[in-house]
Amino acid sequence: MKSLLIIPLLLLSASINADVAKDIVIEQPFARAAIQQQRNSAAFMKVTNHGSDTSIVYAKSPVAKIVELHTHINDNGVMRMRKIKQIDLPTNKMVQLKPGGLHIMLLGLNRDLKPGDEANVTLGFDDGSEKTLSVPVQRMNMSMMKSMKGHKNDGSLPKLMTH
Repeated sequence: MKSLLIIPLLLLSASINADVAKDIVIEQPFARAAIQQQRNSAAFMKVTNHGSDTSIVYAKSPVAKIVELHTHINDNGVMRMRKIKQIDLPTNKMVQLKPGGLHIMLLGLNRDLKPGDEANVTLGFDDGSEKTLSVPVQRMNMSMMKSMKGHKNDGSLPKLMTH
């Protein structure tokens, strides 16, 4: 009899805890325009957490075969992208995903990403909750490119850098 009462309580507590996504506010999301032959793109945004400390632990999107969380590191003067396990979101702080810093990498594009299009991107949080965004596709302008030293000036990213 006790186990019959415990199971619903466990399910209720899991559903209460699995809602970090409701405390996350996304502003100014955009994905970099790219044609399928370029193979890759990236998504950027401002993420503000109005709840307790949490992390983005994965992202997914139907526009790419593989979606990874990335950062840039300075490796002896050369900026390199690196896959990371999570993006920490401290309480009441804004974390900016931007060119040359933290970002969501869209690898192996399934279609062209043209300016004016939108791409669905789902963020997954450490409690199991998710937030799906409709991310506008934009061309990268030169002010964005200044933070991406070592990348091509045409707005494209390298085809695929190994980790």
